[in-house]
Amino acid sequence: MTDHLFMGNAICAVGRNGGLVLPAFVRTTLARRTDARILLVGCHEVDACLVAYDPAFAAALMADSERRRIAEEGGAIQAHHARARRIFGFVADVAFDDAGACLLPPMMLRRARIAERALVIGTGGAFEVWNPEVARDGDDPDLAELAAFHLDVPMAA
Repeated sequence: MTDHLFMGNAICAVGRNGGLVLPAFVRTTLARRTDARILLVGCHEVDACLVAYDPAFAAALMADSERRRIAEEGGAIQAHHARARRIFGFVADVAFDDAGACLLPPMMLRRARIAERALVIGTGGAFEVWNPEVARDGDDPDLAELAAFHLDVPMAA
């Protein structure tokens, strides 16, 4: 079962046009999960990064969103709608080829402040794409340590 989870981390170069080659741990997991050559890339619900996943994972996100809406029933409905917009409204289909090359949309790059490098981190059903400097300077000490490590290690060409 773990072979279908995104597990691992890597730092990747990002081209001027938003071009990124997905790291091996992402490509391998995607190959096991789907035949589609499409990722859904969106804004993370709470963190200053992107979240990406295969199209089938969107159904799990919808089920979780609905579970949370029911749990909050009687509360502020605005919170549900704001969450739904973040989860589903800020999402783009991103095609990738057999080598894992894809183009991240300009709005997504801007939103996550991603420029020359991206830190890709598996989170089980999905993976995150961070500006490594933002990750290093954030509030999560484990994430900061991981980002600092990758920033200190020269990237492979």
